[in-house]
Amino acid sequence: MADNTEHFAFIQMVQGNLSSVRDDFVWGDLLWYPVEGHPEIRVAPDVLVAVGRPRGHRGSYRQWEEQGVPLTVVFEWWSPNAAFPQMLKKYRFYDRHGVTEFITFDQRSRELNAWRRIKGVLEPVSTEGGYESEVLGIRMDVVQGDFKAWHTDGRPFLTWEELEAERKAVTAERDAALERAAALEARLQAMGISLD
Repeated sequence: MADNTEHFAFIQMVQGNLSSVRDDFVWGDLLWYPVEGHPEIRVAPDVLVAVGRPRGHRGSYRQWEEQGVPLTVVFEWWSPNAAFPQMLKKYRFYDRHGVTEFITFDQRSRELNAWRRIKGVLEPVSTEGGYESEVLGIRMDVVQGDFKAWHTDGRPFLTWEELEAERKAVTAERDAALERAAALEARLQAMGISLD
């Protein structure tokens, strides 16, 4: 659950941008249960990506129902009230349960940090000059104290509001194209020309 508006905007931005370009399961603030029969073993990452798992609604991510696929990439936003023991506990959880990449942004220090699975262990990797996710192909950095990310083609991640405006524009364009096609078909039929 987001602790503040900046945290919530981060979840919306990362989840929205990734789900707009990936066919994998991408969601935010959803419980992950990695071990069948142990509901006490769970965590709800801010944003999660399960590469190879289909999109769709779920009540939670139950790994044994997902062909045993663990979460691949996890994003966490460390809010000002996030305590070090809590952060360490999450790192250990993701390390133990097979996450490939773990990316964090600390709201207090305005720092980006990343860990990548190397020889079976989540190891810290340099974020000096930014970080490029090997799994997702996106680049991330801190610009004037703010978390920023870019798609593989260099387009910056959009805010939730910008994503919604883009979706509405695409929908309106598609609807207009369908209307033009229907009008053209009606004109051709009036002229006795069949498209069949």
